[in-house]
Amino acid sequence: MKIIPVILAGGSGTRLWPLSRELYPKQFMPLVGRHSLLQNTLLRLSSLEGIEPPIIVCNEAHRFIAAEQLRQIDIPAGAILLEPTGRNTAPAIAVAGLMAEAKMGESVLLVLPADHHIEDAAALVRTLAQGTRLAGQGKLVTFGVTPRTPETGYGYILKGQAAGDPAGEAPVWPIERFVEKPDLETASSYLASGDYLWNSGMFAFRVDRLLEQLEAYAPEIVAACREAVAKGFSDLDFYRLDKEAFSACPSDSIDYALMEKTRDGVMVALDSGWNDLGSWEALWQAGAKDAGQNVVHGDVCLQDVDNSFIHATSRLVAAVGLSEHVVVETRDAVFVAPRSHTQQVKALVERLKGHERIETYAHSKVYRPWGDYENVDVSQRFQVKRITVKPKAILSSQKHYHRSEHWVVVKGTARVTRGEEVFVLKEDESTYIPLGTVHRLENPGKIPLEL
Repeated sequence: MKIIPVILAGGSGTRLWPLSRELYPKQFMPLVGRHSLLQNTLLRLSSLEGIEPPIIVCNEAHRFIAAEQLRQIDIPAGAILLEPTGRNTAPAIAVAGLMAEAKMGESVLLVLPADHHIEDAAALVRTLAQGTRLAGQGKLVTFGVTPRTPETGYGYILKGQAAGDPAGEAPVWPIERFVEKPDLETASSYLASGDYLWNSGMFAFRVDRLLEQLEAYAPEIVAACREAVAKGFSDLDFYRLDKEAFSACPSDSIDYALMEKTRDGVMVALDSGWNDLGSWEALWQAGAKDAGQNVVHGDVCLQDVDNSFIHATSRLVAAVGLSEHVVVETRDAVFVAPRSHTQQVKALVERLKGHERIETYAHSKVYRPWGDYENVDVSQRFQVKRITVKPKAILSSQKHYHRSEHWVVVKGTARVTRGEEVFVLKEDESTYIPLGTVHRLENPGKIPLEL
């Protein structure tokens, strides 16, 4: 049976601020290795038998980033579904199921968050193959991670009486109930009991069974999602869900909308070095450590520092005498906290949002379909931007009534339209765009244009 990955890529990743922000969240970042978390999620599946092109579910603000990252690893999308607003995992999975039913027929959906880290990819693929076989038999499958520590940052699943322990395969249990993130004392009791697994957020469903069971237990979600898909429309490489219908859909997780209610839900044990990279503490645990047990990225100099996570993005970061701390530097923000307090980042970001700080929303570098631009300097009477344009990319025609522009090419070749003129600028050449003049920029070359 065909296996269609459904990659849930709509999160904002606020617990990894200031690296992760609303316009460029953690799933699109290379936090572990050279590929982004989204790219790693897809690349790990390449050896899974029967795998089909994926369905990506993401925020419409991230559509071009998602499409570009799939292009970079040469994996075509079966569909990229754009959520006009976040409505939790049950509606996201429902619209993916409806799209798969219409376009791909009988198949198993393998639902994976885009932002997880796996140490043992081979073990993951073996367990996913087992889960998709159970899904093909009509079971609704989730994957529970064998816990190693009393983790307070994860949800848990209480397992029922064992349904089976097939030779050479992972144990399988019915699902008793899902529980939210516990406090430390409760998490310790869960670990000691041996009855709870971490909730990985990964699932496998046969499409017809998913929709049938959602109709039975969450009919209002299915009805809204059917309308959102039916009234949606294709836009370039994307499918835009109808905003009004999808916004009216109840917001609920697949855990509570379906998996706790169905009689056919089972949990397969997953032991593959799973980490949801949901906090700076999780990134420290997953990272390669130096002799002092520090995880270090970028231009960093340490003296008498141990068990810390230090990340420099744009300048030298030097630290003396720190123990068990997190220091993260970006071009426009610096975050410092003890590792034991990093779960409070989300509350900090909400406080910054209350002060309308742009740093919670966007980086100084902003990504566009044609490339990106970065603010270098801003004052009352001027601003300086570094613009990078991909090879063969073209910006739309523009006209500004409140500013003129000076363009200086520092790398590559620019084809400039200025009013009725069209001319080429090469490295170290420049031009002036007067106020009120129609203009356009394109890169006719084979390397990125930097302006």
